[in-house]
Amino acid sequence: MSINTKNDINGFLIIDKPYNMGSTIVVSKLKWALSPKKIGHAGTLDPLATGVLPIALGHATKLIPFVMDGQKTYEFQITWGAETETDDREGAFTQTTSKRPTKDDVLKILPSFIGTIEQVPPAYSAIKIAGKRAYDMARSGQDFSLKPRPVQIENLTLLRFSSISADFRVVCGKGTYVRSLGHDIGRALGCLGYISVLRRTACGPFHIDQAISLSAFQEKNPDIMPIPLENALGKMCQIQLPPSETRRLLQGQRLPLRQMESFLDHIPSETEILCLISDGHLKGLVQYRQGVIHPYRIFPD
Repeated sequence: MSINTKNDINGFLIIDKPYNMGSTIVVSKLKWALSPKKIGHAGTLDPLATGVLPIALGHATKLIPFVMDGQKTYEFQITWGAETETDDREGAFTQTTSKRPTKDDVLKILPSFIGTIEQVPPAYSAIKIAGKRAYDMARSGQDFSLKPRPVQIENLTLLRFSSISADFRVVCGKGTYVRSLGHDIGRALGCLGYISVLRRTACGPFHIDQAISLSAFQEKNPDIMPIPLENALGKMCQIQLPPSETRRLLQGQRLPLRQMESFLDHIPSETEILCLISDGHLKGLVQYRQGVIHPYRIFPD
């Protein structure tokens, strides 16, 4: 379906977010251009960062949590010899050093950052403390601390090294702050460091190859097709029902599993989320609980 149909747009646009623009500004520009019934984004990017920003339109907004729960890939640069108050090049220097690492130093410490690690989020982050955003408290000079929390680093690779800076690629789980990762790598090397370049190349099932620049979107708006809803769900298990049973779920009714077993490839585990397919189209998500299929995220016709 072409997205020139006003107000009735369902699917994802993958925008290559430009430098020095907040994620909410991108959403505002697309909202003005398309007037969709609903719009949102999956995974905030700092103004410093560029790259994959999934924009959810219409029913796709109900799938945002599933995209955000997926792995993300970033390519980033650490500049050696200093720390900043924001852990990136936008902040004022807080301390400097003349020490610099060798390439062997970097390669030696990288394995310690792979797996489940403890990470303290940046002071300039959207985390809430007693109802207030950390970045608002930091900007106003309030004294506070953030607790470390576990994050998952699947892979961390050195792409390029120099005595001034180094480029990396990281594949990580939900909640990982690359700015904190850069800070911690600099600390581990004893040379300090801050993020000078940050680009997201994948977010959940979406990749930079699918992304379009904001300027290209503004030029080609009527000719761009949204990515279908089901593309956000990867290999999630399906239940394919005939229209009569599908209609009951779309109306909010629950269905006993014993009536549905012939439509399942396997018996779902407790609380498992399934894609509801009918007539070859995704109609929503359902959940299995205590022997019953429940509506979970439904897409009305």
